[in-house]
Amino acid sequence: MKDSELRDMLIEYMGKGFLENIIDMFRHDKSLFIFLPDMVRSDNTRVRIGAIALIEELLDSHKEEIEGLVPQFVELLRYGDATLRGDIAYILGIIKSPLAVDVLKGLLRDENPELRLIAQEALEEII
Repeated sequence: MKDSELRDMLIEYMGKGFLENIIDMFRHDKSLFIFLPDMVRSDNTRVRIGAIALIEELLDSHKEEIEGLVPQFVELLRYGDATLRGDIAYILGIIKSPLAVDVLKGLLRDENPELRLIAQEALEEII
């Protein structure tokens, strides 16, 4: 199966609510972590929330794989709407990577007050 087909399948299954199945897949196949940023930026709210739940569930057992995605999550901040940027800020707070501190501080000046609050809370998790 091609990477694009696998990514699309994960997004489709997450959209259908198969979170537990996807968690099991990620637990057994570390190569799937590369698809998390695409899942987080999905237009489907269920997929985005599921991806965040996936990160929360697997962070302790797969910290290295998830921390390795911080640069990709930071890059998504440049292109997303306020909702996506808030989700990313929340994720960065969960991951607690020192690499995210400067970008989160930058979000404290965002025009969206809800995003500023999420960024502040994420910073408090890291610092």
